[in-house]
Amino acid sequence: MVAHSSDDSAGKVTLLGIPIDSLTMDAAVMRVLHFLESHRQHQVVTPNSEMLVEAVRNREFRRILQSSSLNLPDGAGLLWMARLTRQSLPHRVTGVDTMQELCRVLTPDHPVFLLGAKPGVAEKAALRLKERNARLKIAGTYAGSPRESDVREIIARINASNPSVLFVAFGSPAQELWIRRYLPSLTSVKVAMGVGGAFDFLTGVQKRAPQIVQKLGCEWAWRLVREPWRARRILNAVLVFPSLVVRYGKSEPLS
Repeated sequence: MVAHSSDDSAGKVTLLGIPIDSLTMDAAVMRVLHFLESHRQHQVVTPNSEMLVEAVRNREFRRILQSSSLNLPDGAGLLWMARLTRQSLPHRVTGVDTMQELCRVLTPDHPVFLLGAKPGVAEKAALRLKERNARLKIAGTYAGSPRESDVREIIARINASNPSVLFVAFGSPAQELWIRRYLPSLTSVKVAMGVGGAFDFLTGVQKRAPQIVQKLGCEWAWRLVREPWRARRILNAVLVFPSLVVRYGKSEPLS
């Protein structure tokens, strides 16, 4: 059984009808560790401004965000818009940082599988994670893809390796849709989390913005300079998302 979020709104804020967990990095890691001791499966999502705009347009994706076990505030825009709507998010809790912090404390009792990115990248990312925690058990890695033609092979590989934790780097919303559809078929997985470009960041395939840029919440400008082909998605984050929140606030824009 895949666990869904409860109706208890304590410790959450709501933007455009999407609940976001208001917690620190340490609290997020503790929450995931608690999930690993449960008897149900859990989907962890890391919403940012861009993803919330997508959720307005994509009903299936919106349902996933509204029912996931944990929604971590990945983007600075969420903190700003929470404040605008008289709510509070204490910190950004990014997917790549959460993945690293979780893997830093995991024991061999909870093996990890890395799925996604280009061939060879997940293997290198696994080595980087092992450097931070020699006790971390990597159950397996595989590039794969979110294509329907790859599903059977992916499920077979994951089930054969028996992981407790699955990180999926297919990009959003493909990774969240994939997890929701196929997590019930992954017999040993207790926690599945979409991590976007995390493997690329870990291995240096892509560079993260400098810390000062991250703290200022200006990663969108860094990405626009380095990846101008993402201009439309970046504009969704810095222009469309704030305008939607100004208009609708906590409410879901669609009936």
